[in-house]
Amino acid sequence: MAVDERLIEQIVKQVIELKKETAAAAPKTACAAAPAPASQASKDDFPLIPVGVSARHIHLSRKDMDTLFGPGSELTPMKELMGGQFAAKEQVTLIGPSLRPIEKVRVLGPLRKQTQVEISATDTFVLKVHPPVRPSGDIEGTPGLTIVGPKGVVKLEKGCIIANRHIHMSPADAARFGVKDGEYVNVLAEGERRTMMYGVQIRVDPSFTLEMHIDTDDANAIGFKEKVVTLLKREDCPR
Repeated sequence: MAVDERLIEQIVKQVIELKKETAAAAPKTACAAAPAPASQASKDDFPLIPVGVSARHIHLSRKDMDTLFGPGSELTPMKELMGGQFAAKEQVTLIGPSLRPIEKVRVLGPLRKQTQVEISATDTFVLKVHPPVRPSGDIEGTPGLTIVGPKGVVKLEKGCIIANRHIHMSPADAARFGVKDGEYVNVLAEGERRTMMYGVQIRVDPSFTLEMHIDTDDANAIGFKEKVVTLLKREDCPR
């Protein structure tokens, strides 16, 4: 039986056209395609957020400052941070139930109403404490630690947390990105281990500059190519 080449050509053309029509009619999902790497992405399409990595640190109350460094002592600013905060020259030692100390823990100022210790999950294996992941300031029901300073010792009853992932931004940045204070978003981090981070809290204040804060565990796990992340709304990539 002879092969009708013209008939085969017509059939092939019809199949190709049918595939094009099917692809055009298929619904598109918001997260079907990943955004371009941070160095290529458009800020209008995929807002980019610089990243700051927070090492373990402590915020002190006036009472605990007096105990650890002496009555009336003041913090010595060393490096200015956003929102009127600063890294101080003063350092303390943390001791948990393991009795294995973590030394040279930086104090951040200014002084607060309550003492708060922020550590990483890795630090918990050394100290043998089990702090929850919390926003800064939310310390009810959290474990305590022993804090050693040059002038005294404080036995903290509560106040140890692993800080949640969060993004600081000004009201202008919040308006530009279409987010609000307290909202949760997702972010994509480009690195040796490309990572999507879910449930990142937005914090808005006129004194803030645009920056996402993560701890050393997250930063080491990602292995950043560049210290920026891509912001995605939660409705685009739901939890």
